[in-house]
Amino acid sequence: MEALKHLHFTPETPFGLPLYPIFEKAFEAVVGQPASEFRYVPGVTPLSTVNEVTITCITYFITIFGGRYLMTNMPAFKLKVPFMIHNILLTLVSGILLVLMVEQIFPILYRQGFLAAICAQTTWTQPLELLYYLNYLVKYWELIDTLFLVLKKKNLEFLHYYHHSLTMVLCFTQLNGRTSVSWVPIILNLTVHVLMYYYYFRTAADHSIHH
Repeated sequence: MEALKHLHFTPETPFGLPLYPIFEKAFEAVVGQPASEFRYVPGVTPLSTVNEVTITCITYFITIFGGRYLMTNMPAFKLKVPFMIHNILLTLVSGILLVLMVEQIFPILYRQGFLAAICAQTTWTQPLELLYYLNYLVKYWELIDTLFLVLKKKNLEFLHYYHHSLTMVLCFTQLNGRTSVSWVPIILNLTVHVLMYYYYFRTAADHSIHH
């Protein structure tokens, strides 16, 4: 209860304390440059060109369908521990990005309204641009989901690989187009992924405990 006394809820701090400065310190410690200096520049920033995205998609499809063919006469891999680690890390990363984005977009919604938040060019801010880019990078990481399905010889549903590849492409086009509405699908996607990856983690963990 003592900790709650130090929380100060405002439109700029919807969670009671400023979280982005904490993220900035962590970002600089890992990357070696201030978060405030990041700029997404098409053709300069890694994975910011059509060729890179196209090659990734082609490699993704060759890998999953080629892998499924190679696994035809091979036993399925268990991969319980790597699968659990993969899912809990994606749960945490998705959750962190989600709260950071909510913290950035809430004051815009509160002070300027929903229409401005999805339409005004001024709502494309530098902190949001960095968070959008990090979310875009996570889409590449999430492609590993399909690799787990292939190695574990699970059903490879069309909706699964269609969603994974197209979500990555969507994030790319939003970054290049600097679309102010980007936060809407991204926040929805992150919310679903926090729940989904935690569910996958718990399912794998419970299965490991029972066996």
